[in-house]
Amino acid sequence: MASNEGLTPSGYIQHHLQNLTYGRLPAGYERHDGSVLENATWTMAHSVEEAKDMGFNAVHLDTIGWSIFLGVLFIFVFGRVAKKATTDTPRGLQSFVELVFEGVNGIVKEIFHFKSRFVGPLALTVFVWIFLMNLMDLIPVDWLPWVSQKISGDPHFFFKVVPTTDPNATMGMGISVFFMMIFFSCREKGVWGFIKELTCHPFFAPKEKWYLNILLIPVNTVLETISLLAKPVSLGLRLFGNMYAGEVIFILIAIMFGAGLLIGLLGGVLQWAWAVFHILVILVQAFVFMVLTIVYMGMAFDSHDEEH
Repeated sequence: MASNEGLTPSGYIQHHLQNLTYGRLPAGYERHDGSVLENATWTMAHSVEEAKDMGFNAVHLDTIGWSIFLGVLFIFVFGRVAKKATTDTPRGLQSFVELVFEGVNGIVKEIFHFKSRFVGPLALTVFVWIFLMNLMDLIPVDWLPWVSQKISGDPHFFFKVVPTTDPNATMGMGISVFFMMIFFSCREKGVWGFIKELTCHPFFAPKEKWYLNILLIPVNTVLETISLLAKPVSLGLRLFGNMYAGEVIFILIAIMFGAGLLIGLLGGVLQWAWAVFHILVILVQAFVFMVLTIVYMGMAFDSHDEEH
């Protein structure tokens, strides 16, 4: 708790779970230091209340910054390895990158049974990018916030370093997959084919009883729409929930370091044990998001016309 020594345990938890937020505060707003804004102002939030009052248009700068940085890091490393790759026996980083590539490629071939030059790179990007974002959770919770506080000169500077503990990031990725599903569904089946899929499944009467399909259309539409909308929600919330819970546990363990020598030693043991277990969580969550993305893309390419 070195970086936030003046905070109570509850304040410490709340501080570490708050993003670095930039947004608009209305005219007449009383800020954390008692000052009152004469005009509506775009500014940094200096308290949890200010971050909440900024509303929907607020931007989490730490989430965006770390997401972009880790995405660029992924592109740089994999691109550099691809340029220097040889046909000789791979070694070092090339061996690791090829292992990841072959593993993802094998999963795509098992799940996705259609021709596409897009799905394989998408799966690789999703897996590595999410894994890197999740991996930030293994950095001790106080280290990078402490550095940011020293650089900014603000002892209560908000700074979260795990993008996947922010529902805005995970839901953003889930919604992106959702729109790709819609796009490829319309491209592969046509707009009319996509509409038929929403209105003629899962219940479809035989041709000789075609009139029943008129009655089934509302039922099918409701069921299929709910199923469709549940996909991005399940993608985003599953990843967020697991990573957020892991972050909370790390923060709770960190509090133990300020509760005396014996409790601190226990906290060290618990932190090590949870970090080892959390490595599996980090990997599994990236893998699950990737697999579900591949499955959903397969559903977008699949056509049920032959059933009718």
